[in-house]
Amino acid sequence: MSATEGRPAPAGDAGPVAVAAESDHAGAWLFARYAYAPNKLGYCGPAHSETLLGYGATGVVQGDLRALARGFHGAWPYLEILARLVGIDDPLDRQVVEAYWLGGGVADAVDPREFGEALLARIRPQAGHYWKHLTPEILDEAAPNHCFHVFGVYPWSRLLGPRNFEQPLQVLDNCRIRWGRVLERDGDHIVVSCQRLTWEGGRLGLSEPRVERATLFVDGLSFLPDVRPGEWVALHWDWTTDRLTDEQVERLRRTTLRQIEATNRRLARELG
Repeated sequence: MSATEGRPAPAGDAGPVAVAAESDHAGAWLFARYAYAPNKLGYCGPAHSETLLGYGATGVVQGDLRALARGFHGAWPYLEILARLVGIDDPLDRQVVEAYWLGGGVADAVDPREFGEALLARIRPQAGHYWKHLTPEILDEAAPNHCFHVFGVYPWSRLLGPRNFEQPLQVLDNCRIRWGRVLERDGDHIVVSCQRLTWEGGRLGLSEPRVERATLFVDGLSFLPDVRPGEWVALHWDWTTDRLTDEQVERLRRTTLRQIEATNRRLARELG
């Protein structure tokens, strides 16, 4: 038990709040689960990975998770724009959050080019020289989801080439949301069958299923402590993020393949 549990919260502090996954806060809870891994690694959002881990694992949050989510300057514009375009008031509505991370769902009702134009108008003024590729040319790849952010907005796909492609390929593969079938549990890890990103002949693709290990527990906390062999899970970097249904896996697969093909068309032009 922490030092703050079991006593009244200080004035002006609501203290820890228990949130059921099926409540109105389900979208924030889902966001925390998917955002935790890159946040822990220092890639995205303010340095509050312990808050994300605790909330994602227990449904108990200390502080304002909505304010924390706004600090994810990559994801938050997507959530706000997507919510506006589909007529949902809350960017952290579960439908919006799930559509951002997995693709499909409510995002299918959005015109990709309209979304892309709104996103560019939002993020381009703050982009530095490292992001000079954020021009209207990327609108052909635009989609209101994380996969577009990884392959189209991030610069890493533009670092692929005939040689020295290992690092950008690894970053792209780990940053995208992957789906895997659980084969067995192994202590604080699980063993999964998962397709990895490939780079062959100047084209991105997906490998045949390979066996790999993913982290399930950190400091005694897990988002899926009861996961079983045979279930589908979402993987973000080396972390087991969420349990997936067959329908969600298919949505994520379609989203990923669509983005890979859009990226390959651009790379074919750029690499000749």
